[in-house]
Amino acid sequence: MAWSAAFSVLAALLFAAAAALQYRAARRAVGEGRGRVPAVRLIGALLRDPVWLAGWASNLAGFMSQAAALHLGSTALVQPLLVTQLVFTILLGAAVTGRRPARGDLVGGIAVTAGLAVLFTVPGAIPPQGEPSRPRLILAGLVALPFVLALSRAANIRRGTVRAVLLGVCSGLMFAATAVLIKLTTADLVERGVAATALDWPGYALAGSTLLGLVLEQKAFAAGSLPAAMTAMTMTNPVASYVLAVFAFHTEPPRSASAFAAVGLSVVLLTAGVTVLSHSQSAPGRADEPAAP
Repeated sequence: MAWSAAFSVLAALLFAAAAALQYRAARRAVGEGRGRVPAVRLIGALLRDPVWLAGWASNLAGFMSQAAALHLGSTALVQPLLVTQLVFTILLGAAVTGRRPARGDLVGGIAVTAGLAVLFTVPGAIPPQGEPSRPRLILAGLVALPFVLALSRAANIRRGTVRAVLLGVCSGLMFAATAVLIKLTTADLVERGVAATALDWPGYALAGSTLLGLVLEQKAFAAGSLPAAMTAMTMTNPVASYVLAVFAFHTEPPRSASAFAAVGLSVVLLTAGVTVLSHSQSAPGRADEPAAP
């Protein structure tokens, strides 16, 4: 559990660095388009941007750290720790701009830390590791994919912050799916070898969810508000991952009153902390982003 937590925090730090770099590159790529640039054109511009490529390298390192964490622990343990990504984003933004973190940043960071502490210290709040149920995973995918398509279509007729939030939720759902598929794929690699993994479907589903999540993430960044996009992604990912861990793995959900209370209190603290941090002036894109249309 300790190593899984350590790799999770390292992944959050790397993802935060990637988000800061990729946000600036995405905003530069859309220019006056204000997030309305077609996905193919946006990705083409980003692939030629060294700042975005540096962000992608950081993202790749974070992806590998997350894979190690998921191999050692459950998605219900690893994914909530990625909420610290927003805390790291604020700290990196403060370092880049030369500003000291504001009092609200401290309050938000304490709330996030307290929420995670409650979740991880109360027995039974985090479901134990279990074996995946592939039929249930397929069912979850069949339910989630139309939902993601509907939200992305709704985002296409919105602008500014609303567009960033809708796309952020979509990418958060895809990254939750990616986390589960990473766990299945790494287990295949370790237990069955490369050849068997190449013949199994989770690896290909992983490639698809990762690519779709990446495209949705860049479109969320390009919509104009990094805090709005990051908040939506940061909260959607662990919540969806927790639900998947309970539904799609052979494990027991929280049963005791104390465990249910811990999960509820943790959600309240994490939501409050992320909401406060999302309004931080130290985050990249707060002080220098153009007003949303």
